[in-house]
Amino acid sequence: MKKIWSSILVILTSLIAFAVSAETSSTADQYQLNLRKGVTEISGQVYDLHMLMFIICVVIAVLVFGAMFWSMFFHRKSRGAQPANFHESVKVEIAWTVVPFIILVVMAFPAAKTLIAMEDPENSEVTILVTGSQWKWHYKYMENDVEYYSVMATQQEQINNKFAKGENYLLEVDRPLVIPTGKKVRFLVTSDDVIHSWWVPDFAVKKDANPGFINEAWTNVNEPGIYRGQCAELCGKDHGFMPIVVIAKEPAEYQAWVNEQEDIQRKAKEEEQRLLAMNMTMEELMVTGEQVYLRACAACHQPNGQGLPGVFPALVGSDMVLNDMTAHLDVVINGKAGTAMQAFAKQLTMSELAAVITYERNAWGNDTGDMVQAKDINAVMTGQ
Repeated sequence: MKKIWSSILVILTSLIAFAVSAETSSTADQYQLNLRKGVTEISGQVYDLHMLMFIICVVIAVLVFGAMFWSMFFHRKSRGAQPANFHESVKVEIAWTVVPFIILVVMAFPAAKTLIAMEDPENSEVTILVTGSQWKWHYKYMENDVEYYSVMATQQEQINNKFAKGENYLLEVDRPLVIPTGKKVRFLVTSDDVIHSWWVPDFAVKKDANPGFINEAWTNVNEPGIYRGQCAELCGKDHGFMPIVVIAKEPAEYQAWVNEQEDIQRKAKEEEQRLLAMNMTMEELMVTGEQVYLRACAACHQPNGQGLPGVFPALVGSDMVLNDMTAHLDVVINGKAGTAMQAFAKQLTMSELAAVITYERNAWGNDTGDMVQAKDINAVMTGQ
C-alpha cells in the first residue's frame, strides 16, 4: 500500500511541477510538451487561456484525487473503518452543484473574451483571399493586382528517401505568402474543390476553407520572420503535401515587394498578349510542355502518362487525347466537376497551357501531330 501511495504522490507532484514550469520552459521544450506561445497578441492570449485552464484542471485533479486516495487509505477496512450510515446531505448536494458552476463561470469569462477577439476582423489594413486547391494554396491581394499559387517545394527525391530530409521537410513552398508587420491582415478563406483548413500555429489561426463559403480570420504580426503551417484537414491523397509559409516583412519592405510583384504580373500579361500573335514550333511546345507536365500533372497522371488505374485516367492512348481536341482543351482549362481534375486556367499561362496540351497529344507514342498555340487557348477562355 505504501508503494501505491508513493506512486500517486509522484504523479500528482509531476502534474503540478509541469503546470508551474511550462511558463518558463525553453521554446523547443514548449513545442514538444506544450502549446506554442506564437508571435501575435492573440496567440499569446490563447496560450495564456490554455495555461489558465490547464492549471485549473490540475488543481481540481489534485483536490479530487487527493481526497479520494486519502479516503481510500485512511478509511480502509484493514484500519477498522466502518461505513457511515446516511442517505444524503442537502449541503453536500448544493456544494457540488454550486462550486462547479462558479468554476465554469470563472473559466467562461476569459475564454469568451479571447474567442470574440479572434473572430473580430474589423479595421483590417490588408485583405488577402486564401483559396485552397488540391493540393496548393492560391493567394489574392484584394487591394493590389497581385495573385499567385503557392506550391510545396520539397524535392520528390526527399519524399522518396533518395535524398536526406531537409530542415523544413514538407514545409517549403515555391512562393510564400508575404504580409506586413504591425498591420492587421484579414484572411478570406475558401476552397474551389474540397474542404481544406488554413493553419498557422504561430498566429493562432486555423480556419476551414469550405467550397462555396468564405470564412474570415486575421492576424497582426509584430516581428519580421518566416512562419510555417499546413493544411489541417484531410483533403485527399496529398493532404500532407500542402504546406503554408508566411513571410512577415517591415511595411516599407512589404510595399516594395508588392510594387515588384505588380510590375512582374503586368509584364507577364503584356508578354502573354505578345505571344498570342506568335506561333511556337513543335520542338518548343514539346520542351516547354514536358516541363509543365512534370511540374503540374505528373503527380496524378504519372510521368509516363499511365495514370493510376481506378483513380486517375491514363493519357497514353486516351480517346479524348487522340481524337477530341475540344474536350481536351476544356478539361485542362476548366477542370472537371466532381473529380480531382483541377482547372488550370489560373495556374498556368496560355503559352504553358498550349504547350502541355500539345505535349500530352504527342508524347508516349500518342503522336497525333496536333499543335496548340496560345491563341487557341485564348479563344477557348474568351469564348471566341
